[in-house]
Amino acid sequence: MASKHREHSSIDGFLQRVEESLDGNRAGDVEKRHAKGFRTARENLDELVDQDSFVEFGQFAVAAQRSRRSPEELKAKTAADGVITGLAKINTAYFGAQQSQAVVIINDYMSLAGTQGFFHHAKIDRMLQVATERSLPVVMYTEGGGGRPGDTDVTTQIAGLNITTWLVWGQLAGKVPRIAVNNGYCFAGNAALYGGADIRIATQSSYIGMAGPAMIEGGGLGTFAPTEIGPVEVNSKNGVIDIVAADEAEATAIAKQVLGYFQGRLSDWTAADQSLLQSIMPDDRRYTYDIRKLINVLADSQSFLELQPDYGKTIIIGFMRIEGHPVGLIANDNRVLGGAVDAVSATKAARFLNLCSSFSLPVVSLCDTPGFMVGPASEEQGAASKMAELFAAGANLSSPLVCIFVRKAYGLGAMAMAGSSFVKPVYSAAWPMGEFGGMGLEGAVKLGFKKELEALEGEARESLFNELVAKMYEAGRAAEAAAFLEIDGVINPKDTRAVIINSIGLN
Repeated sequence: MASKHREHSSIDGFLQRVEESLDGNRAGDVEKRHAKGFRTARENLDELVDQDSFVEFGQFAVAAQRSRRSPEELKAKTAADGVITGLAKINTAYFGAQQSQAVVIINDYMSLAGTQGFFHHAKIDRMLQVATERSLPVVMYTEGGGGRPGDTDVTTQIAGLNITTWLVWGQLAGKVPRIAVNNGYCFAGNAALYGGADIRIATQSSYIGMAGPAMIEGGGLGTFAPTEIGPVEVNSKNGVIDIVAADEAEATAIAKQVLGYFQGRLSDWTAADQSLLQSIMPDDRRYTYDIRKLINVLADSQSFLELQPDYGKTIIIGFMRIEGHPVGLIANDNRVLGGAVDAVSATKAARFLNLCSSFSLPVVSLCDTPGFMVGPASEEQGAASKMAELFAAGANLSSPLVCIFVRKAYGLGAMAMAGSSFVKPVYSAAWPMGEFGGMGLEGAVKLGFKKELEALEGEARESLFNELVAKMYEAGRAAEAAAFLEIDGVINPKDTRAVIINSIGLN
């Protein structure tokens, strides 16, 4: 009887300890969290992972502050030492058990503002080790205030800078997908983790900065409210944030969708009537059109997810699916600078191509560009080096590239959109309205026929100019480029999906 009693006592004690680490033991903090319109870390966890799949690491950890806090306070106020870590399955219903395995790290702002303490770091380091050893993707929620100075139990370190968190996080680049999600304040060390992720999602309520208010003021740089540091309207325009979500619910759904592009093909898919592609392009080559409408017709329905829409706007980047297969997409936006590739857009596209290359994602390029952006203002942005980044990324792309020239393909900018050369894609094809040249037609005429044009005035000059542009256009039409074997073919727009699938060999 005594033995059985002890057994029951052990189980009861264990169950009590589990309950003490959950939200039910923190009713006041949960209420505050909900009052802000935010979810708790465990609520985000439940929404992210497949039911009954989470295996938690370090659940009973508390802050290294036993010398200054009671056990009850530590369990109530520093549960899991501010970070929930473990293994889980995500998207099993779509991709199967093996492909759905992932490492999950969710910072818990209800525990000392999600700050990074001694055991907090140890838990993250343990999970990054597991991700490394098992080649598992990582989904990390980064909300938190950065480093924590109050862990008084730690007496064997001075600065504590010999930890491996950012070392291993950085070493995982190109080896496993790293997806970061943020809501609320994300400062210092938390921001360094967020910024280092491959895909960075943030809610409208996010404030992300490499230093919080206390550090800024301590450095003599003034006093700022936390809401003045790295708001979404700033970080979405400077490229820090890839995807802006309305709230944590949407951010979590997006994280699952993003992870899915790295997990494999979807068996169920639908697509729009592809004959719609034949009517998107305007008859007059000088007019603009909505490239995103084109993309959404081309891609499987509801599968296109754009990254960094407010940054580097002349190039659109994102993920989509073609017959269920995940692919990366780059495309010129003719409504911004005519689709010219500027320095910022080149850097943006280069980063994305490197990501696709690392994880063997095929790339579709929709080219419609007058070339690289030129002029003194462009050079002030570091055009020569940043545009070279796009060439390097395309040249070293290890996954297959298909380039579709939907309209303009001029100069070095078109070469960069085709992976550094028209010979780089596994297949390069133009729509019938495609036009090609070493530089934009208007510029080529002004430069090449300067003497003839200067000899005329008024309507006569304009008439000659238009005549020369028309001749150059006829000489550089898609069919002529294909006849000279500078591209692989000319295709009917409605056949674009089939061309992509068959040339990459995805079936």
